Amino acid sequence: MDWLLNLLDPTWWLTILGAFATIGVLAIIFAETGLLLGFFLPGDSLLVAAGIFSSASVAKGMGIEPLSFPVLLIGTPLCAIAGAQLGHFLGARFGRKLFDKPESRLFKREHVLRAEVFFEKFGPAKAVILARFVPIVRTFMNPVAGVLEMTSKRFFLWNVVGGIVWVEGLILLGHFLGGQVDPKQIDRYILPGVFLIVVISLIPIFVEAVKHRRAAKSLPIPNGKHHRVPPSFDGEF
Repeated sequence: MDWLLNLLDPTWWLTILGAFATIGVLAIIFAETGLLLGFFLPGDSLLVAAGIFSSASVAKGMGIEPLSFPVLLIGTPLCAIAGAQLGHFLGARFGRKLFDKPESRLFKREHVLRAEVFFEKFGPAKAVILARFVPIVRTFMNPVAGVLEMTSKRFFLWNVVGGIVWVEGLILLGHFLGGQVDPKQIDRYILPGVFLIVVISLIPIFVEAVKHRRAAKSLPIPNGKHHRVPPSFDGEF
């Protein structure tokens, strides 16, 4: 289990990548958003950690080379957008047979189903943007959007919006935190900080879910009563 915990630990990635950490972050973000098997890679936590370690004092305190802040600001959103476009292309090109593979420790059909429900619940535009802030869903949302025939032009527009907001927001927040916290104690704040960020990022999704449920319940049906959402879709992502 140690190897799995290492894969989920952003500091482990940044430490092992060493002088190539900046390029490594770009590659990981591309893989996490563009390749189905990349869903287990750290996304939110890596972006925050990368922003933190772009501070020279923090990086020195952790014994690694500081990451290039300008390259992160420009390169990571481009990789996040390109990765998502690849996922959409694969979904549109191969359809559902892209997901026709046996269950394994890495691939679970429930991941695909969660992305499909998310897409149907929020609609194409909101789903592509909001999925950026939901681990696993953001990986499978892109090919699912292609399978469900969201046009490339429309997907690209909302992919760019979601990618920029997600990436730049977390990197800038991490960079700000890196300048505020004692470099010797930074490792104590990374995971709690990332958890808080993920919780905050989920707030808009819960708000949209509540609005969706209220709107669905208010729809009239022939007998004059209000329509109720089936239990399987009631608050499930």
